[in-house]
Amino acid sequence: MAPIVEKLLENVLKWFRHVKRRPVDAFVRRVDQMEESRVKRGRGKPKKTIRETIRKNLEVNELDPNLIYDRTLWRNLIHVADPT
Repeated sequence: MAPIVEKLLENVLKWFRHVKRRPVDAFVRRVDQMEESRVKRGRGKPKKTIRETIRKNLEVNELDPNLIYDRTLWRNLIHVADPT
């Protein structure tokens, strides 16, 4: 079995590609582009946002967000193979 953390990362990056390829007027894209400043945060440590998570995942894996338009290349770069 592949490590679960790596498979989760693969799924997050698949979702990222899916959302970014949607039309700008799609609901998912409109929510993604909402300003974060509108949200009132409570006390304590701020929660990690999906944008921060994806940005970090792209940096760690040295991926360029513009590669999402080449489906085959993107899938090869993010795919985690089962070691069996």
